[in-house]
Amino acid sequence: MNAVRILFLILCGCLVSVAWGQQLACTKYTFWAQFHNRNMERWNPCEKALKVQNVGSMVSKWSSTFGGGPSSPVVANGVVYVGSLNDNVYALRASTGALLWSYTTGNEVWSSPAIANGVVYIGSTDGNVYALKASTGAKLWTYSTNGSVYSSPAVVDGVVYVSSADYNLYALNASSGAKLWTYSTGVPVKSSPAVANGVVYFGSLNDNVYALER
Repeated sequence: MNAVRILFLILCGCLVSVAWGQQLACTKYTFWAQFHNRNMERWNPCEKALKVQNVGSMVSKWSSTFGGGPSSPVVANGVVYVGSLNDNVYALRASTGALLWSYTTGNEVWSSPAIANGVVYIGSTDGNVYALKASTGAKLWTYSTNGSVYSSPAVVDGVVYVSSADYNLYALNASSGAKLWTYSTGVPVKSSPAVANGVVYFGSLNDNVYALER
């Protein structure tokens, strides 16, 4: 009898934990502010409109042409942020596709932006990492690497993690752009980092995947 009671309590605890986790996910994380979503996941637990039954009937809502191939977009606070191979970063109204602002870098933008605390972080093949004000596109700071930045930044706890073709992974202060540290792999790095449980994960063109403790 005691064994049955213990099993029942364990099952209840598991169900409560799952329910609580789902509740936190959908009340706290409701937008795609980075290339990776919550805990570097690529799925949205708050999406309730699209289902197996209706996904096949989707129709075009709007499209926007830049004159250059777009990077992977992110969506935050009703705005779509995206880079382009025509050297620009764009902010579009999510509901209509209307252009809100654009910012011109020195070369093609393959990087997908990351949004945190009202700032857009993005790399360019001109070798710079840019921090732009999300509401206006005004430049807040830039950090110059010695190689093209194809990587999409990850922003965690006030630190921007981003890689460069100059062989390095960078950790930058999100507020100022100051370099905190670098890690060299000896070959170009185009991988976008993922950060979880105090560890930074990324790949390099030397065929290795790295895990660095923060």
